[in-house]
Amino acid sequence: MSQGYHKEVLIPVLNAELEGELTIPKGAKGIVVFSHGSGSSRKSARNQMVAQRLHQHNFGTLLFDLLTEEEDKRYLNRFNIDLLSVRLIAVTEWLSAQKEFSVYKIGYFGASTGAASALKAASIFPKISAVVSRGGRPDLAMDVLDKIKAPVLLIVGSLDYDVIQLNNTAYGKLKCEKKLKIIDGASHLFEEEGTLDKVAEEAIQWFEKNLISVNKSNTEIYV
Repeated sequence: MSQGYHKEVLIPVLNAELEGELTIPKGAKGIVVFSHGSGSSRKSARNQMVAQRLHQHNFGTLLFDLLTEEEDKRYLNRFNIDLLSVRLIAVTEWLSAQKEFSVYKIGYFGASTGAASALKAASIFPKISAVVSRGGRPDLAMDVLDKIKAPVLLIVGSLDYDVIQLNNTAYGKLKCEKKLKIIDGASHLFEEEGTLDKVAEEAIQWFEKNLISVNKSNTEIYV
């Protein structure tokens, strides 16, 4: 992949600084901000793989740690959806405030509990243009699902029985453009051969449809 911009960033949010990795390919169509699940981080191999596929299709990505190292030691923080949503919104505002990136539409890719924070943030933050949930826990954001305006794609593995039920219930409550995709033969972490590739394909199609940037000049950003 020919990268226009790739940098490790330190993002100030209220009383903390969060570590992140920002990549913007030349001629990027938009930027996808990742919200990882509990116990994971910006280094998640699964999210890194999906991010690389997005780069190949000219989407920028921002992967970052929702919690500081010290905060992550407190187990309950990992399931504090309100805190994680506030962090996600603050990071999105930081990204939007960077002059060189302000031309791009922004989408969310959330996994597990990170999907709940992405959905909750999207219900509050009007600048979000699309959301993809991988093996998500939308039940943890059930009270705000009907407020989301951005198109939402819910992706679940066919072997992830309990989470399928949770996503079916959430799907019924969403009033925005929506799609529920079941990946055959996949469990919660999509560890089975080829299943994560299918997740990436579905996400790319969703962002291609809903996250094309308003940047008509096809601006190229260089390191």
